[in-house]
Amino acid sequence: MTILNEQDSLLLVIDVQEKLLNAVFNKDALENKSITMVKAAKILNIPIVVTEQYPKGLGATKQSLQDILGDGFKYFEKTSFSAMDNSSISESINKSNKKQVIIFGIETHICVSQTVNALLQKGYDVTVIADACGSRSELEHIAGLSRIEDNGAHIITAEIALFEWLKTSKHENFKAIQNLIK
Repeated sequence: MTILNEQDSLLLVIDVQEKLLNAVFNKDALENKSITMVKAAKILNIPIVVTEQYPKGLGATKQSLQDILGDGFKYFEKTSFSAMDNSSISESINKSNKKQVIIFGIETHICVSQTVNALLQKGYDVTVIADACGSRSELEHIAGLSRIEDNGAHIITAEIALFEWLKTSKHENFKAIQNLIK
């Protein structure tokens, strides 16, 4: 059993880009949960790594996330489905010295799944935020989550992650995090 710990966590956002987001079955929910997760990570000072799959063709990270991440944030371009095939991304994750990688994005059954598998092979404790992931079809999303779980990652929701990070209502950022889900 794994409980998330804010001190051990890194948030990995996979390809939440305009063209990809517009193609997924759950685009509004995915964008909202992505915003919640990124805001929470910023509040809790959890490092964030964001990938973009071939941004020349698929566009940049969704503007709503860029606004939260702020000017000067570094986005990692990739062309491989697994983010870990990009040495800059892999290096950034390794240098963070975090054991838990919390991951979400597009598409569940391709880039998220292949990145999860690579992270698991490198010994990371991987948790997927199911309601912040999506695919073009709901069936592919469900099959992707099943595959991810079969391979050893944990599947939870954004709200579960937030409250595992907090541990208690006495946490100094409890109100700020609670306001993200109201």
